[in-house]
Formats: sequence, C-alpha cells, structure tokens
Amino acid sequence: MTWDGDDYQRRFDRLAAAGEDVHGEASFVMGLQPESVLDAGCGSGRVAIELARRGVAVVGVDADASMLATARANAPAIEWVQADVTDLDLARAFDVVVMAGNVPLFTPPGTQGALIAGCARHVRPGGALVAGFQLDRGYSLSEYDAAAGAAGLALTERFATWDRAPFANGDGYAVSVHRRVITTA
Repeated sequence: MTWDGDDYQRRFDRLAAAGEDVHGEASFVMGLQPESVLDAGCGSGRVAIELARRGVAVVGVDADASMLATARANAPAIEWVQADVTDLDLARAFDVVVMAGNVPLFTPPGTQGALIAGCARHVRPGGALVAGFQLDRGYSLSEYDAAAGAAGLALTERFATWDRAPFANGDGYAVSVHRRVITTA
C-alpha cells in the first residue's frame, strides 16, 4: 500500500478543526501513566506527537517513508525510526507500546504474529501493549490474543472504543490491553 503522509495528516487536521477529538488514543495511553511509549505503526505521528506534548518520552516507528517525512516535519525533536515492526529491535523497552489506527490490519496477511512479537520485544516487565483495530477485516481477536500470549503478554482489559466504552462480543472495534507478565524466580 502506498501512503501520502501529508494527505493522511490533513484528514486529521480537518477533523480537529471541525471540533472532533483526534487524540483519543493518546488520552487512553495517558491513563496508563507511562513515562515512555513506542508508537508502533506511527503513521504521520499524530499519537506520538500528542504524547510528547503531554510529557511522555516517545519513539515513533513506521515502515512508510512518506508518513515518517510528515511526522519529522511536524515534530523534528521526536525520534522517528523507519523500520518494519516485525523485525524491529531497538534494544530497549517501553512502559507502553501502542498500535493505533488498525496497524495489525495493514500488516501483510500471515505476518500479524511477527508484528505482535516485534511489539512485545519492546514492552518492559509489567508494561503494556495497547492496540485498537476493526474486527470485520479478516483478523480476529482470538488470533490477536493468541499471538500476544505466544509473545508473553496477557490480556488485562478490552474496550469497544478508545474512550473505554465496555466491549461486548459482536462489537466492530476493540481496544485491547495486554501486559508483560512479571515472573518471579
């Protein structure tokens, strides 16, 4: 898929100008009180930029050069990394890794497990992987939960929206919080 980062960002700029809240994902993540966040599949940087504005140390990662060019232009002080999250290794862990905007659905079919594993490598013990995506597009919650479990993460919360509306089976969207299991020796 080919993206135009500036065009993608303009869509959110128009929504914000019309009074829409375009920072629901950032607000959700802030509820977890992170000091550090990896925005995996950051696109044009909307979520990462808002988290940084709220005082969080954030790194944005995306495979698309156009999206990252827009992110860098809008927030040059943030660390932006062009990489495929499936094989990403930043050699550090974060309080929260967030995948906003249907990231698992933009991953080539069959590679979602590698995507989740790539994210999980960056979740500190006790930290969280947070992802929101539509459920009617060929990737199920059971597949996602299984991939998260295989990567050492356990489901702790699930909502129907970024504003924490309760989730019910049959909802068309889910926001899931999986935590890195802390093991004691």
